[in-house]
Amino acid sequence: MYREIPNYSLFQFKEKCFDYCVVIPVINENGRITEQLKRMVHYDIHCIADIIIADGDSADGSTEHDLLCSNNVSTLLVKKDMGRLSAQLRMAYDYALKMGYKGIVTIDGNNKDSVESIYEFIDLLKKGYDFVQGSRFLNGGIEINTPKFRRFSIKYIHVPIINYISRYNFTDTTNGFKAYSRKYLNSPLVEPFREIFTDYDLLYYLTVKAPQLGFNVKEIPVTRSYPLGTIPTKLTPFKGSYLMLKSLLLLAIGYYDLKS
Repeated sequence: MYREIPNYSLFQFKEKCFDYCVVIPVINENGRITEQLKRMVHYDIHCIADIIIADGDSADGSTEHDLLCSNNVSTLLVKKDMGRLSAQLRMAYDYALKMGYKGIVTIDGNNKDSVESIYEFIDLLKKGYDFVQGSRFLNGGIEINTPKFRRFSIKYIHVPIINYISRYNFTDTTNGFKAYSRKYLNSPLVEPFREIFTDYDLLYYLTVKAPQLGFNVKEIPVTRSYPLGTIPTKLTPFKGSYLMLKSLLLLAIGYYDLKS
């Protein structure tokens, strides 16, 4: 099937060094992505995986080339087309597969996640898992300052619906800390590289399809920490809730499924 990939600019700072990569989607993350990259350097993530920034065309200087290079980023992809998060991920996953990576770890670029957990994600990919979901709610996971409304929405709306559709008992289905095998993303039964995926829908779709199709799935504990005070967000609570519910409804009725 022809892959529908947004137009983008490519800046490769280093040659491919590893079999696995870390994809970080960002859009105007101010100093948060810089602090996250510094933490990744501290944990030597660049010594086990290539780091790829999937930028939605930030305008705040957060993806300035010298800054990324000084923090061991291998590649910067800058989307120059329509679409939000899912478009950025389609762009980055297609690039990673073309580069021959065996697996991809995805982590948000807002400095909320336990970057040291990347080691475990990659170890599980090496052991043959096709989809790994990070969870702050699983035994051993840690949640810090999760907004009450967001916590309620995750545990009592998003998780039950995703689990009903997927027939798998996840505990944290909105967490963007995930890993995918090359085999899973390349599967003709999945076909994630379609323009139908624009917002958060690709993340939900890939979470559901892995157990549905019998791929090797595992959920692992991670830490997700929100800052005190006002929570930085790209969407208002109303718009975020609307997009979430819309995607869940479309997922439930099979809107994203491949048509025979």
